[in-house]
Formats: sequence, C-alpha cells, structure tokens
Amino acid sequence: MSEHSKSSWQIKGAAVLDELIALMGLTAEDARLLGALEATAAARGPQMADDFYGRLGAHAQAVEFIADKPMAGLHKTIIEWFTQLFCGKYDAQYAARRLRIGEVHVRIGLPVRYPLAMLDVILPHGVAIAETSSNPEAARRAFFKVLALDAAIFNQAYEDNQLAHLVEMVGGEMLARRLLTGQA
Repeated sequence: MSEHSKSSWQIKGAAVLDELIALMGLTAEDARLLGALEATAAARGPQMADDFYGRLGAHAQAVEFIADKPMAGLHKTIIEWFTQLFCGKYDAQYAARRLRIGEVHVRIGLPVRYPLAMLDVILPHGVAIAETSSNPEAARRAFFKVLALDAAIFNQAYEDNQLAHLVEMVGGEMLARRLLTGQA
C-alpha cells in the first residue's frame, strides 16, 4: 500500500456496515435492548415526525426540498426510519435501506447539513424511548450508537456520490482521493 493509500479506502459496500459496527462496539445486547423498544418507537413516531417537519417547515431553505411533496408521505417515511432505529437488526439490509435514503437526499440536492442538523430533534425522542427500557442507561448508549451508525451510513452516500463524480472526472479513484485530501 502506498503512502497515499489508506486501508479504509478499500472498504466498500456492505463491508462499511461491518466496519462501523466494529468501530462503534455495537453489540448483540445493544440490538436486543433496542429491539424490545420497537413498538414504543412506533407509537412515538408521529410526535417525532411532527417535531421534525415543524422544524423543517420553519426554515425557508429546507422547505424548498419538501414544498412539493405530500406531507403524509414524508411523515410516513420519517416515522418508518425512526422506528427502524429500534428494529434490533442492524445488518446489510438495514445499511442498504439507510444508504438508499442518503442516495435520495443526494439526488434531490439536499445539503448534508440539513439532515445532520435535525439529529437534535430526533435525540430527545430516542432518549425518551430508551428511558422506558428495563436497562435505560444501556438502552440510551445503544440508541446513541445506532443513531451515530445511521449518520455515518447516511454520510457514506454523500461521500460515495462525491467520489464517484470525481473519479469520473479524473479517471481514477486514487487520484480522486488524493485530490480530496489535497495531496495531488
């Protein structure tokens, strides 16, 4: 491996999820704790969606991305996404669903700062759900891990898109990565 190449750059596709789960220390017990809370998350989803779209609806620049979309569909999608944070199964299918969400946001041109800025709307709802667990402290930690996992996977969609376009422009991934890191 050259001095400009990094082993993390070789990790792609489903292997990204495995790497992130290992990095974050997401355990089977974390998954079990969260899975036990899925019904509670589904019940709280509509309230979280109201808060989420209430915030977005008050921001003119964010509204540009949702104004022509049916709000019922957007609410349904965010409720499903939120509930799945508590599904208890964080596998390749989970990662693929999350990547597809990120890819949709990339395709519509949504700046990555908007979904990341919304994490503080999601956090208190997830914490409130974790508090209902038989082990609230461990459930909170597990929720934080899974939410961070989602943010990382989501960002991966943006990174993959950016890198793919740059590779197409310059003709090779190593040159593209060197350009992105200011080494070319």
